[in-house]
Amino acid sequence: MSATLLWILVGIVLIVSELMATSVIAVFFGIAAVIVGLLLQFGLIESMAAQFTVFGVISLVSLFLARGKFQRWFKGYTADASEGRPDFQHDIGERGVVVADFAQGSGRITLNGVRWKAFSDEDLKSGDAVWVTSNNGIELTVSKHKP
Repeated sequence: MSATLLWILVGIVLIVSELMATSVIAVFFGIAAVIVGLLLQFGLIESMAAQFTVFGVISLVSLFLARGKFQRWFKGYTADASEGRPDFQHDIGERGVVVADFAQGSGRITLNGVRWKAFSDEDLKSGDAVWVTSNNGIELTVSKHKP
């Protein structure tokens, strides 16, 4: 097996291993190994010392310059605690329509084209206009009277 093929195979194995490990380190060594293999193929480097020097330099430079960007691609974006809280307050005071009669204080309404599970102390029938008085995640509390 030629050195060119060996470098390229090692590079591909390292890049593929990154998909399972997601440490976002092996991919840079893999890219460097593929580049060394290509440089060997085109005759731009020959000696073993030059191969390892180019491999080391490309690995370290790419690791330090691009790791943060690659890490976001591999791991995705994670919101912090303040970003994770949805703002449901904008629904309060909005008008909806009952689409399923309320039984034992629970029913279904349509608000902004979306069906919601809703609660009310009032007797509500299908077609009644209601206003949102509070919002508890995916469950609304409604009333016939505008707040």
